[in-house]
Amino acid sequence: MQAAVYHGQHDIRVQQWPAPPPPAAREIQLEVLRASICGTDVEEFISGPHLIPLTAPHPASGHVGPLVLGHEMVGRVVDVGTEVTEFAAGDVVVPGSGVSCGTCRWCRAGRTNLCATYYTVGLHVDGGLAERVNVPARISRSVGNCPPDVAIMAQPLAVALHAVRGASAERGASIVVIGLGGIGSLAVAAYAARGIDTIGVDVSPTRLEVAARSGATMLINASRQDAAAAIRNATAGDGADIIIETSGTPQGLATAMNAVSRGGHIRLVGLHRDPSPLDLTRLVLDEIHVSTSKVHICDQDLPEALAILADHPDIATRAVDSTICLADVVPAGLTRLAEGAAAGKVVVKP
Repeated sequence: MQAAVYHGQHDIRVQQWPAPPPPAAREIQLEVLRASICGTDVEEFISGPHLIPLTAPHPASGHVGPLVLGHEMVGRVVDVGTEVTEFAAGDVVVPGSGVSCGTCRWCRAGRTNLCATYYTVGLHVDGGLAERVNVPARISRSVGNCPPDVAIMAQPLAVALHAVRGASAERGASIVVIGLGGIGSLAVAAYAARGIDTIGVDVSPTRLEVAARSGATMLINASRQDAAAAIRNATAGDGADIIIETSGTPQGLATAMNAVSRGGHIRLVGLHRDPSPLDLTRLVLDEIHVSTSKVHICDQDLPEALAILADHPDIATRAVDSTICLADVVPAGLTRLAEGAAAGKVVVKP
């Protein structure tokens, strides 16, 4: 089969790749109908490997070496394992991205995203930027009435919902989303679906445009103005009650620290690989709450994402920049996203 295979930094090849074997007892095999490219895929492409186990086996999945990218996908079931009863051939499903054991103390507490043996499809084992893929049945959900072009946003929306849920807001709270890529713009959409206004901050006009389509009520171009000052001006000098930081940049974190209100909440979603010192004195003196958000909890966030998309399919259409074929995944997908030229998500038809 054809697949987009990660071999290293700036080395992703669309090539012939072995088709997956028959699914294991609790797996399903999907014919991939849609996949999409995540910011994590772009980061692995331009500066990785960070998460992909290219030279040493992953401690949970056991995979080592080149692998098929893609952890956001919609697929039609073509085969099921011997112990799978919830799906049958022909069903259309969305898998979650993370695989958890279901038995460790974190899984028993419902925090499957913190599983002791957690691994991610498309980063630690072959993923969905291919014609077919095997995934665990337990992390998959039926798309219901959502067509594939809408359901493809379910997994990234689930990530945004997990971030938003951990920073619960009442109507009237001032909320800022810093970094308006795929997850940031969907966080804006998740708040908008709840009837809650947001301020969107980014340095890219194209991403600001996506946030406007997603429902942001105020936009700040941080490349042209002091974003923290603009946020304070918009909040009568108090600062924002809640800041969702998805950019993963030192500049984004600095803006969050300078723009959050006393007693406010900073929710870190983006991965900060550069040193990012926090003003711990201010955090203590102003009782600023800092929390983090990792991917999603499949049982909680994925069904809600599908329900929201069923009611608001325009969230998906607004979030998508373009739909491309698998052969064009590098020039029309990863490269455009890395250059900031895509105004939204890039969807792939394998």
